[in-house]
Amino acid sequence: MSNPFKLDLTQRPRRLRRTAGLRALVTETVLQPANLIAPLFVVDGRPAPEEIKSMPGVFRLNVADLVKECRALCKLGVPMVALFPKLDPKLKDDEGTLALAEDALVLRAVRAVKKAVPELAVMTDVALDPYTTHGHDGVLNAARDDVDNDRTVGILARMAVLQARAGVDFVAPSDMMDGRVGAIRKSLDAAGYTGTGIIAYAAKYNSAYYGPFRDAVGSAQAAGTRLLSKATYQMNPANRREAVIEAQLDSLEGADVLMVKPAGPYLDIIREVRNATRKPVAAYQVSGEYAQLQAAARLGWLDLARTRHESLLAIKRAGADMILTYFAKDLAKELR
Repeated sequence: MSNPFKLDLTQRPRRLRRTAGLRALVTETVLQPANLIAPLFVVDGRPAPEEIKSMPGVFRLNVADLVKECRALCKLGVPMVALFPKLDPKLKDDEGTLALAEDALVLRAVRAVKKAVPELAVMTDVALDPYTTHGHDGVLNAARDDVDNDRTVGILARMAVLQARAGVDFVAPSDMMDGRVGAIRKSLDAAGYTGTGIIAYAAKYNSAYYGPFRDAVGSAQAAGTRLLSKATYQMNPANRREAVIEAQLDSLEGADVLMVKPAGPYLDIIREVRNATRKPVAAYQVSGEYAQLQAAARLGWLDLARTRHESLLAIKRAGADMILTYFAKDLAKELR
């Protein structure tokens, strides 16, 4: 049947969407396993992987199982893992003392991974929240109503040197203390670790999306500690321009990569940071983003594979060069 109505159009964008081949030719954003960083949780001595209830498909791993997982990720083309320790609560104290132990769990894990899979890059978190009884990212001031910025930075710099000595490729200060990137860079260089990079959590927001992660590492959120609020150091979710200030400060202090966290609800911030720097930009698709997709998929409300891919594509399109995501292994399998 002929169409009696025909538009007189010179420009028809649908011409470039007509076939799969044409769509592929004009694709602007491409996801690859090489863009992904896999966050992994390590525990001491558990006989078998323990699934995290709020993060289906994500497990706490002992060091031996961690090494196996790292081998698998490396074979899939994922170039880097980020390690997070989960400590026995009995080992924690107000000062986070165990963070400076020479045989700390995360340091043993780094050594094991680098020995078994030397081609895999490793980054480690530089913050005190896994080690403190109160769950804050630093030590408290005398009044115990806030985190002591400068004293915390001194501890973080020592932590970074220990992690570099263990063999990490990048230390990643996630605490949002003022001046910590410069102090860490100075300490690393003074100790001879000029080749150890810094991935700075440059714009880390005081987000409600971190709940499952705090469950995973056993920090104070799950216990309802009254000192929980991190609003005095993590960024206000209402602020956009402030993210650029933070990123520029971290860049000047020696950060090699600038990170935005969370990722999905902060795509505008990723773009702002991307436009403000020529350095690589990372973004962290956090535990709450992962959990909500998993939950909706399990209820049959969303297609997990499609929404997983679309969510990460959006983060890449916004300007992230690398993405920390709990979907790293599954997506790498899909992409390969």
